[in-house]
Amino acid sequence: MPDRPSPEAVRAYYAAQPAPLVAATGIVLDPQGRVLVLTTSYKDDLELPGGTVEDTETPEEGLARELKEELDLSVPVGRLLAVDCCPPGALGRSIVVHVHLVGPLSTAGVEGISFADGEVSDARWLGPEEAAEQLPARLAPRLRAGLAALYSGSVAHLVDGVPQPGSPAGLDPADRAALEHAGGYDSAGHRAARPKALTAANVLFTDGAGGVLLVRPGYGEPDRWLLPGGGVDSDLGETPRAAAAREVREEIGLDLAPGRLLAVNWTHRPGYPARIRFLYDGGVLGPADLAAIRLPATELLEWRTARREELRGLVKPQLRRQIEACLTALAEGTGPLELHSGRPVGPA
Repeated sequence: MPDRPSPEAVRAYYAAQPAPLVAATGIVLDPQGRVLVLTTSYKDDLELPGGTVEDTETPEEGLARELKEELDLSVPVGRLLAVDCCPPGALGRSIVVHVHLVGPLSTAGVEGISFADGEVSDARWLGPEEAAEQLPARLAPRLRAGLAALYSGSVAHLVDGVPQPGSPAGLDPADRAALEHAGGYDSAGHRAARPKALTAANVLFTDGAGGVLLVRPGYGEPDRWLLPGGGVDSDLGETPRAAAAREVREEIGLDLAPGRLLAVNWTHRPGYPARIRFLYDGGVLGPADLAAIRLPATELLEWRTARREELRGLVKPQLRRQIEACLTALAEGTGPLELHSGRPVGPA
């Protein structure tokens, strides 16, 4: 085990560095979503993987080097989750910390971790909240904000561990609401801090026997069937209806304009962006239409039609409820429907 340097030597080392220091931290996840925390030979508190960026390294390169040196772990450094800007403290320098996602690691990656240079004496996998509770006060906020950014698909802006008013992630919703009511936002900060939603558009096609057209993707869970459709490119000015037509052309090779709107579905999972799905009537596909279907080779594996009673074994419950609601709207000539997680709702 290497000798622990004296506090005076540590301070002298950091005081000689240009300000601000730059460091990179990894939130390393395993297949179960647990967080890797380390016991080191040179600190009493638990640590997250990472360290100070050296020479001409980028934060990503510095973190990759630290992972290799500390854990013999050679894996890609993932996307930026948070930036924490800390004023000078005991080390005498301000420091900017980049927090990146690493993983989730494969089972082989987890089993291959070893303590190559002797700086790490133990590594533990903890649930996210357990890890935050056991980490020191300077690290726990970074972990919590980084995970919030991971789940919400954004980036957290911290100053000394505190999420800033315009931070897209990590800011408590009650604090955001209080700032809004007090007029504490400019337009840019308000836009950044507001929760975001993901929008998709799908088309419900049926065959002559009333079966629903489904496609099986080559990604995600095996044997999961979907309706033709996909995400709305709203940043390009695309509307849900235009996205539905584009996705039909790309996924099944048919140039068919979507019909009437059957339903709008709203789904929310705490900590994640809301998901909004527009569901359109695609009409009845005849034998010639079905024969003309062409799937993109790498994205979709196969297509089929399924009767209403077959849906339960093919699609996830929430999508099944949406399809069944749309079939009812078609049969009864009603709609568009307002759906929450596939269940019709109306005025209270």
